[in-house]
Parts: sequence; structure tokens; C-alpha cells
Amino acid sequence: MKQFVKFFLILSIFLNLLACQGVREGLSLKKKEGIDEFLIEKKNPLTVPPDFSNLPKPKDLKDEINNVSHLNLGRVLGDLIRHTNTIIDGSIMPLDEAENPVASTFLDILQMVQSAQGLIPEVLGVEPSTKSRDVNDHLGTLNNVFLETEDSSAPVFTTLQESISFIVNAGLATETALETAYDNLKNFINSVVADSTDFQQTLDTFGAAVATAHTNFNNALAVEPYLTHRTRLITARENINVQVSLENSNLTSLNNFVETLANNLSFSALAEDTVMRKLMANVAQNTNWQTYFNDFETNLSNLNPIYTTDSDSDKSAVIDKVLADSGLPDVTDSTDFDAVASKAKRDTRIDTANFDSFTSEQIIEKSCVQLGITTANRTISALSNSLLGNMNQHDRDTIAEQLDLNESADTIS
Repeated sequence: MKQFVKFFLILSIFLNLLACQGVREGLSLKKKEGIDEFLIEKKNPLTVPPDFSNLPKPKDLKDEINNVSHLNLGRVLGDLIRHTNTIIDGSIMPLDEAENPVASTFLDILQMVQSAQGLIPEVLGVEPSTKSRDVNDHLGTLNNVFLETEDSSAPVFTTLQESISFIVNAGLATETALETAYDNLKNFINSVVADSTDFQQTLDTFGAAVATAHTNFNNALAVEPYLTHRTRLITARENINVQVSLENSNLTSLNNFVETLANNLSFSALAEDTVMRKLMANVAQNTNWQTYFNDFETNLSNLNPIYTTDSDSDKSAVIDKVLADSGLPDVTDSTDFDAVASKAKRDTRIDTANFDSFTSEQIIEKSCVQLGITTANRTISALSNSLLGNMNQHDRDTIAEQLDLNESADTIS
């Protein structure tokens, strides 16, 4: 009996093994057909699906909200606050750890802005404002540019306050819906726990609700009496953005700008030495510097102390003073035909050939023709008045040109 059981177990195991195709083939000692055991099979390379680049991207809640056409005043004012904070703590200035490992401070910024105010007129011969580099172009947000105006227009912050108050006091249902949408989104985010499984779907839902509420609110402001205030808010927003952008650009480049001006001033001083001037004219790689050193003596000869003024002086007042010191205008009465004709003879623009044989009236008429002054159907008195005005203006223009030449000769530009 025991032998029968033992035989039965061995037979069962053997039959089970034969039921497995791999084992059965292995025990049969037959060689597989069509298989080379020494062959290394190559696998096909991985390929990128043709529409891989078109796979849907996860939604960005911030982009979904900010791309809606609405005022975005909160974000603009938040950017303004962050901008002014970076000025106060000096972090707006780029840190060059290789050359200057010490972070800038507000005092550093103030000193560099002050340096630019002095260097620009000295080096470039123009006011800092013409280069968008005056104090307010660097620090206007701290200098109350949004609280004050030089004309009769309302300051930016005044416009914001008035228009926002008008819209808020209107109690628009769309504004209430927008506030509710934001509250719902905020409450959801605050309630999220680490194992939330429906986070993205729910977040998308609340984000879409905020975006829709923004659109509805914006549409409600697109009609009067709200449209005027909406337009004012957008204008104020753009003014803030422009000012912040200008200050960011100027302050982040201020260090290099001031350093360049200072270097240019140092190079220009070399021109005062004859030997160094000749050397620099030969070795300068920049054609503008070559011209500067080559023309230095000529420009120096153009300098005239009578035209040298403070940078704050009004150009028109300087011209008036130079004219007065030169005895000009030397003729003011257009009815004095002899005096007008005599002045015409001294005008370098007029061909005075044969003028000695002409009467004063003839000189006036011929001078008008040469200067392009209309003579047809006009009396001699009218011609004399036009001619005298033209010649006196020419004297003024000549002084202005000499003043410009003097200023350019006294600067690097």
C-alpha cells in the first residue's frame, strides 16, 4: 500500500511538470527550431509619440486669473510696494560678488544718483532729465510723484482713491460676486490637507469661478457711469507701471552708468596734455574718442567765457544777455528805413552788390526778395517791418548757435 501511494505521488508530480510547455520541451532534449542561442537580438529604439508635444499641460491658477481682462490693480500696487522696499533696503542694486561683495544700501543709491546729477551736465552737456536720469527718474516713487503733479491734472493716487471709492460705493452685484469667489478660493486653500485626492480638480473649479467673476465685474464697469472711472484706473495703473519700470531700469544700471561717466571724464582730462592727446588720438579704438582728441584744440578755441553759464541757467536768458552785451538789437524802429537798410548791408546772408547805388527803400525790397520774404502787394513799411524782424531773429539764432557750440566744446559729447 505504501509503495502504491509513493508511486502515485511521483507520477502526479511528473505529469504536472510535463504540463508546462517549457519544462516539457526542456526534458525532451530537443533543440528549438529557428532559435540561435548565440544570437543577440536588437530591441527597437524608443520613439517619441507624434503628439507628445501636444500633451495637455496642468492648469496654472495664477495665469488663469491674471490673463482675464480686468484691472489687476491689487497686483500693480503690490508690485509698487515691493519695488520701493527693494530701494530702501538697497537690494535693487545688482550684487557683483567678484568686484564688490558688499550689498548696496539706500545711502549708496542716493550718492550714486547725486553723482549722476553732476556728471551728466559736465560730461554730456545736457540736463539729466533729457537722458531720463534726474532724481525722479530714479527715486520718483519715494519722492511723491504719485501724490503731486506740476500741472493741473490730478495726481495718480488721488485718481485711484476717487475712482475706487466711486465703484465700491456703487455696491455692484458683480463686485460682491468677485469677493465671494475669492473668499471661496481662499477658504478652500486653507482647508487643504496633505492627502487631498481631489485637490487639482477642486482648485480648477474655484480658479475658474474667480476668472468668471473677474470678467463679469469688468463687463459691468464697461458702461457709464463706471466706464469713466474704469478708464481713469487703467491710466493710473499704466502710469505706475511706467514709473516702476523706469526706476527699475535706471537703478539696476546706475552703478555702471555712473562709473562710465566718471571714466569718460577721466579720459577727457588726458586731452589737456599735448603728448597724451596725440597718443590717445592714435591708440583710441573708438572713433568718437579719436575725433574728440583730434578736435580738442579746435573745440578749445571755440570756448568763449561770455557763453559759459551755469547748467541751471535759462538758455533764452543767456541769449538775451549776450545780445545786450553785444549792443543788439541795434535797430528796433522799422519806420527808420535808412537804419533798416544799413543793417541789411551788414547781414552776411544778403548779396549787397550795387547796394550803394540804391535807395533805402530799394535795398529793403531787394533784401526781402533774397531772404524769401513776400513782397507782392505790400507797402514799404510792411516790408521794412518784416525785414527787420527777420534780421533781428537771425542775430538771436546766431548767438544760440554759438552758445550750443560753446557747450559742445566744453563737454565730451
